[in-house]
Amino acid sequence: MTDSYRRSGDEIHQQGYAQGFAHGTERGFPPPPPYAPGPAEAAGAAGAPRRARKPVALIAAVALASGLIGGGSAALIAGATTRADQDTVGAPLVNAGKNSGSGVSAVAKAVSPSIVEIKARTTDGESTGSGVVLTRGGEIITNNHVVAGADTVRVTFSDGSRKTAKVVGTDPAKDLALIKVQGAKGLTPASLGDSDRIAVGDGVVAIGSPEGLTGSVTSGIVSALHRDVTVPKEDGRNRQGGPGDGGGWPFEFGGNQYNGDTGSSKTSYKAIQTDASLNPGNSGGALINLQGQIIGINSAMYSPSSANSSTAGSVGLGFAIPINTVKADLDALRGGGSGGNNSGV
Repeated sequence: MTDSYRRSGDEIHQQGYAQGFAHGTERGFPPPPPYAPGPAEAAGAAGAPRRARKPVALIAAVALASGLIGGGSAALIAGATTRADQDTVGAPLVNAGKNSGSGVSAVAKAVSPSIVEIKARTTDGESTGSGVVLTRGGEIITNNHVVAGADTVRVTFSDGSRKTAKVVGTDPAKDLALIKVQGAKGLTPASLGDSDRIAVGDGVVAIGSPEGLTGSVTSGIVSALHRDVTVPKEDGRNRQGGPGDGGGWPFEFGGNQYNGDTGSSKTSYKAIQTDASLNPGNSGGALINLQGQIIGINSAMYSPSSANSSTAGSVGLGFAIPINTVKADLDALRGGGSGGNNSGV
């Protein structure tokens, strides 16, 4: 589940002191002086031993300790966000708490370079989806239904550059596919989070290419967890954004079918539900927490069955494959996946 970072200052309880002061007043004792006696008072107390000003020393010690702790915290944060020169190291995390509003703009700026548009061409036409960069060398995760049955795959990056990709492996049962960009180097991989640590109500950001609008950003919350979503497995069947596609990717939930017939060959998975706006073309894109970590791969959305040009689009019912499901499947996808589509790249 999404990490929830909260700061809470240590509360200094002075109840004991307050009670002691009250009891002392009842007994006729004067309140303690706000500062140590000065030289005149000390001289007037004949024979009285002079006491060291321990409060002053204590305050100095606390200040020194605070400085050391503050420096240690700064070093820890810097170390956590430093990018090593490794192929799988992701984009730097985002401290959304230091940004105005919800921190969506900071997340979008940090993660957008790791999100791509995917165009898959088949004998039936061309479909549009999205993908998330996993490695500097060009590995990209997306939905199986985005690239299923594709003859050619083209990837458009956030800077507008385009490259050809090959399908490495597919897993229709999880609606996942791994592609690899040819001749890629120095890409910006996304930081993968922990979908077991997210909670209902957590803020999220979705980035993808709805209707071919590359790099579109929407935001919302996690609406529900562990939704049983059923989607078709057939290659090239009503792929999102494909020719003649009247809405979102067809899926089943609660015994009902949405956005068309899912067919006889289908698969189910536990999905994250979100009200972040998803539209045809968002499939394969990222669902991100406010620390800039990918927590899900957007895979399905509800569109009214009677949708037309004035009503088509998101109604706040979107679903994403948890990122922990993706991480558990990566090695299999690199070997061709259960779909057996290893291209040898």
